[in-house]
Amino acid sequence: MARRTFTTELGCIACEELADFGAGKEGWLVDNPNLLCALDSHSLALANRSIILVLGWAGSDGYQAKIRPSDLSPIEAEYISALEWLVFDEIKVLLVGTSCGYLLIYSLSGDLILKQMIHPGRIIKIRVHGSKRDLSHGSSFEEVSIAMPGVIARIEGSDMQNTLQKWFQESNARFWDPKSDRWDMEDSENSFEKLAYQVWNVSKYGACADAAITGVMPPPLMELQSSERYFCAVTVGEDAVISAFRLSEDKSRSLVGAILSKVVPATFSTIASFSKLIWRSEPKTSKKPDVKGQAFARASPLTCLKDHPRKGEKLTLSPSGTLAAITDSLGRILLLDTQALVVVRLWKGYRDANCLFMEMLVNRDTASSSSNSIDYEPSKNDYCLCLAIHAPRKGIVEIWQMRTGRRLRTIRCTKGSKLLQPSSRFGSSMASPYVPLEVFLLNGDSGQISVINRTL
Repeated sequence: MARRTFTTELGCIACEELADFGAGKEGWLVDNPNLLCALDSHSLALANRSIILVLGWAGSDGYQAKIRPSDLSPIEAEYISALEWLVFDEIKVLLVGTSCGYLLIYSLSGDLILKQMIHPGRIIKIRVHGSKRDLSHGSSFEEVSIAMPGVIARIEGSDMQNTLQKWFQESNARFWDPKSDRWDMEDSENSFEKLAYQVWNVSKYGACADAAITGVMPPPLMELQSSERYFCAVTVGEDAVISAFRLSEDKSRSLVGAILSKVVPATFSTIASFSKLIWRSEPKTSKKPDVKGQAFARASPLTCLKDHPRKGEKLTLSPSGTLAAITDSLGRILLLDTQALVVVRLWKGYRDANCLFMEMLVNRDTASSSSNSIDYEPSKNDYCLCLAIHAPRKGIVEIWQMRTGRRLRTIRCTKGSKLLQPSSRFGSSMASPYVPLEVFLLNGDSGQISVINRTL
């Protein structure tokens, strides 16, 4: 009887360039805390402190590209601290976060599209979260969220798309008309328009180790309805295993604060203009002013779970944002309902675990029998949401059905393997074929990358 396989090999990423990341040593992929991985369909991005390597494995022999950010500050020992893909229908770029709070956007050719200060501090995680657009209602939820210790920022997906489309249009124009090239790479930080974003302080219960915006939530009770939106943010950290906040788009905390925010700048501007009439203005200096972060919007605490000495470590969101899997320092995994803010499931004995949500085709027989077509394409309703738990100390990957289902599968994996998942793709509509959420397994020793089969 042939041994049943639960994964399908896609290709291999082994190459000489991986030597810069420690390849060849046992555990190089998982033991280095500065090594970052970001997966997209047919391509993988790896980053250490100062270099990014993009590899392809499918369709041909693969392609390679190296990106060396030249704007990292040697004085502050700035390094790459976060990495993620951002993919629209026609655009594909890399989002890079630094230890000094800068967001860098690179094209696949290595061009720096944008450099923008989000907030002074280390960027822990960049998340691309989005749902398919409903053509009948014209609604979608697409965003890029940036987590920092005690701070979380949000960028609208449409704003990001408009900025990238404008840059690529201007880049194509410069390619066909070299005389119109006015792009100065040394001053790239000021040569392109900045992204509009919002930032909140979520450090009431201490600095967070990870944070995510789960979605839009209703306004507080006894508050007038308006066009202002509220978001729910979940954080994990050392002081509080789980904490939740209501994020407001309004920056003013009170009527007095709103008046002062309008009156004080105008008064100061008037005094400064009057002083220039009396005193001679000082000569301008070429030194750039210190970059400061944007003012915080209002964040109201909702709940907090403290369970000393447990510490929250990592947070993973489901595609809809209604569930979050949280790992802690003592081997426990919590499944959080982000709408009710209640823990609905718990696993124990999974130290150093990594969790990713995926979809399994559990209703395949029912779907096939209900359709007369031989080439039946499964729909979204045929898939069931599951949680893949990688337990490296046990050397296994377990697949659990959500929310209260059984364990569907146990997969053996070699030491030094890592679970990966592509980020959400923006711009897709409900009319396009449904693409289920998949989980990939990368073997650091052999370089083989495989996908976990979706059928039982």
